Amino acid sequence: MCRSLIAALCGAAVITAQHRAPFPIAIDYPIDGTVFPPELTPPAFQWRDAADGATHWTIEVTFADGSPALRIQTSGDRMRIGDVDPRAIAETNELPRLSAQRAAARVWRPHPQTWDVIKRQSMKGPATVTISGLGGNELLSSGRISIRTSRDPVGAPIFYRDVPLMPTETEKGVIKPIIPSAQPLIAWRLRDIGKPASRLLMERLPTCANCHSFSRDGKTLGMDLDGPQNDKSMYAIAPLAPHTSIRDEDVIVWNTFPGMLPGRRTIAFMPQLSPDGQYATATLNEEVFVANFKDYRFLQVFYPTRGIVACYSRATGKIQALPGADDPSYVQTNAVWSPDGSYLVFSRAKATDPYPEGRKLAEYANDPNEPPIRYDLYRIPFNGGRGGKPEPIAGASRNGMSNSFPRVSPDGRWIVFVQSRNGQLMRPDGQLYIVPAEGGRARRMRCNTPLMNSWHSFSPNSRWMVFSSKGESPYTQMYLTHIDEKGNDTPAILIENATAANRAVNLPEFLNVPPGGLLDIEVPAAEFYRIVDRAWTLAQKGDPTAAIAEWRKALAMSPEDAKSHNNLGVLLTQSGLIDEAAAHYRAALEAKPAYVEARNNLAAALVQQEKFGEAAEHLRRALEISPASAQLRANLGRALAGQGDIDGAIGEWRRAVQANPLFAGAHNDLGTGLFRKGRLEDAIAAFRKAIEIDPAFVQARHNLDRALAQKAAQKR
Repeated sequence: MCRSLIAALCGAAVITAQHRAPFPIAIDYPIDGTVFPPELTPPAFQWRDAADGATHWTIEVTFADGSPALRIQTSGDRMRIGDVDPRAIAETNELPRLSAQRAAARVWRPHPQTWDVIKRQSMKGPATVTISGLGGNELLSSGRISIRTSRDPVGAPIFYRDVPLMPTETEKGVIKPIIPSAQPLIAWRLRDIGKPASRLLMERLPTCANCHSFSRDGKTLGMDLDGPQNDKSMYAIAPLAPHTSIRDEDVIVWNTFPGMLPGRRTIAFMPQLSPDGQYATATLNEEVFVANFKDYRFLQVFYPTRGIVACYSRATGKIQALPGADDPSYVQTNAVWSPDGSYLVFSRAKATDPYPEGRKLAEYANDPNEPPIRYDLYRIPFNGGRGGKPEPIAGASRNGMSNSFPRVSPDGRWIVFVQSRNGQLMRPDGQLYIVPAEGGRARRMRCNTPLMNSWHSFSPNSRWMVFSSKGESPYTQMYLTHIDEKGNDTPAILIENATAANRAVNLPEFLNVPPGGLLDIEVPAAEFYRIVDRAWTLAQKGDPTAAIAEWRKALAMSPEDAKSHNNLGVLLTQSGLIDEAAAHYRAALEAKPAYVEARNNLAAALVQQEKFGEAAEHLRRALEISPASAQLRANLGRALAGQGDIDGAIGEWRRAVQANPLFAGAHNDLGTGLFRKGRLEDAIAAFRKAIEIDPAFVQARHNLDRALAQKAAQKR
């Protein structure tokens, strides 16, 4: 211990004893019993003094082991609002302001050296902090708390999203919490609690990125990423490095799930990366209740009312439902992994309609018009994706409340979850509860603040938990709590300077990387998707030349992107550049051999090049993947006809119209084959069927006229 430092700090003020009891001082922060992490920078002690005449205050810190006390005098500055971000000011929000209680508070922040002494000495036992209000040398008021510093380090920085609260108009079924112009203001940051401020990792994305998770070793990142044409089912799984780059090659598409319901697209709700980084789970086939509000304090409600848990394997590239969490009569969501990846914990409730007939749309969070749903927590074995029987977790199910957003501690001992009256996510009444991982008695955690507690994450050593709350501001803030080996937690510690005072912090997650392990993230995939969207738009507007230029830009960024090669090939085909188009179709198939559309398009180009045998071979390979495709059958018929195999062609065209009786083109092709075989009556019937399906089918009408003319000539 630095004796000279203690001596300097302990210059004693003369305090005159009073005949009456001093007025009380209410110490608002830290709360009595708070446990601090050893890395934390000096916090701001806050108190309110009931004595009117106090002009200065003495802070005295005494230690359980009898070490010399510290005594510091302070003028007790008033609290103030932190800096604001002028970009995040809108008509739909308000500048932050102090509550009456906080406006009445005084503040003292220890000098870093003083704080180091307090932390070091309070590891040995509780430190008592006494704040005394003085008028001259007269003691007027007093209050005290006890604090400790844990020997358990936090040991990892916190990755989180930093967002403006700029609400947009509600749109039924669409998760759209902020105005589009504010989207580039969303930032991602990394905070080492031993530093006074965070590090900016990423901002100004041209697309939306959202939920994120990491492998247990901190070497792999999983993150939602909106794709082209507003495809919200895309998910990046990328290696984590000091300078991380998320490329198009790192992105999977949940909409490729073979079990997608007809006509349904997914947003892949709340995906989670497995501890080893080899799997990811998400809720698919979901229906989600969504309401967006103009009230920036709680600007949206969204939760799934239907859905199954599906799993993606990086080894196989396949997405499949997880047996036992795939019952369509339930909504199964929020699946998270055990630390060893052997089981998952998820929320489950009876499936229901997100927008029941006759029910008014909710106008605020916890509006009684929200569709009622109460989730229970279940545990299910993973078994390499084979799943198993789901079992309810005692203490987190069947308790008359909605239980959601579970997180399993890395030591496997505890589950912390959110309990609320209805739904999940950003609930005003959301409270954190802890329960043994195997189930048991759930306890409300001491760290809860008065308003919205959620988005929690465990530190790698299981001793600390970070979470978000609106307890002190509508602009969501980030807090820490210590959790001991018995699951007991301590009062919340505010992580200061996480963002501007008029911005919100959400989705905080501990990231198991060393200092310097993550310095920035770039997302070339997002710029790539912006170019792809522009190419699509130009093509739809009838400007193929400009669209082709954009597709070429996209391929310059991602030369192995199969879809870009295929889509460029389509436009080149339409422009008559068949040889170049065929080259791009081949490139698409090199990148993605099972790409049926590209193989079909290549075959069509080969037919135009009169390479009928090669075209037929590609179509047969495509049919091995999609045997029920009428289009593939019809195109194979054309390739066979080009080879002179009219009987084989007729057989394929018949299979095409059997697969799709309303396929006018296949009926016309069948008619041409029958015509060439001299079967005029059958050909005429086929042409007439094509015209019945499509009265504007000019070629079929021409073919019918030829067949009728030849029939008439034969009669003459």
